[in-house]
Amino acid sequence: MNVTVVGAGVVGLTAAVTLTEAGHDVRVLAAATGDATTSAVAGAIWMPFECGPRDAVNRWSARTRVWLEALAATTPEAGVELHDVVQLEPAGAGRPWWADAAPALERMPAPVTGAPLAWRFRAPRVDPRRHLPWLASRLARPVEIARVTRLADVPGDAVVNATGLGARALAADDALRALYGQVLVTAPGALDVRTTLSDDRDPDAMFYVIPRGDEVVIGGCALPRPDDDPLAPDPEIRARIERHAARLGLAPGPVLRERAGLRPARPTVRVERDPGDPRIIHDYGHGGAGYTLARGCAEDVRALVAAGQVPPRVST
Repeated sequence: MNVTVVGAGVVGLTAAVTLTEAGHDVRVLAAATGDATTSAVAGAIWMPFECGPRDAVNRWSARTRVWLEALAATTPEAGVELHDVVQLEPAGAGRPWWADAAPALERMPAPVTGAPLAWRFRAPRVDPRRHLPWLASRLARPVEIARVTRLADVPGDAVVNATGLGARALAADDALRALYGQVLVTAPGALDVRTTLSDDRDPDAMFYVIPRGDEVVIGGCALPRPDDDPLAPDPEIRARIERHAARLGLAPGPVLRERAGLRPARPTVRVERDPGDPRIIHDYGHGGAGYTLARGCAEDVRALVAAGQVPPRVST
């Protein structure tokens, strides 16, 4: 079956690879690739964030975690490693809603100042600098740079819409919104490079530290912004991130660069066949969890493509 995937972030490339593995003839069209995508800016630690519905997210994230863990064990060139993840616990909070997808989750004393307890678990951490090129290398042909303005005009027996924020216009979806994220990429300094730390106790001042080999990604924020935001790093957000690190007793190295991007957030991730055009399958709205959900969603896309195939005619 000829399938065209529109979009070359982690969601689109993972869908394309999953469909290629199933024997389909896959073509990828995208307005941007590699470092120019939102996926390149992501901290890319496995953790559900700004996504729903919860039951489906737990299923997708569990499937993705299994796949990423297998890559970590067998395919170093894919850029996946397993990390200890420590999430600081808000006072009075119960188990995280996504706990069923994170085996061996346990409570522990917080390893930083100013927080009594935390949750700890083991999870995949992806390096976009290696993972995105690795996904592209698994395709039968290079990604084609093209700006799609109408999904109905895209050739193929099936078309997968993995355009992130672009789906607002392409799918006329007003439920999709942009959430601005900003990170500092620093040298490791005195940070524990074996552990990812997340502090979501204040939803208006989220904070995370994600070691990534020779550098560390420190963020962040999730602020509503227009789709055409210029993505210029905000010095006030940088200062708030640096103050948060100091308050927790963390000492990263010098800032190497700053990055900003727009997460494609939606109340529910959309993985379904288009009701008006059954040739189109949507796969977008993953919020801050593209790397956490990509393979699980791709497997649902693969099933939808297979369900739409016309059986070959049997000659008599």
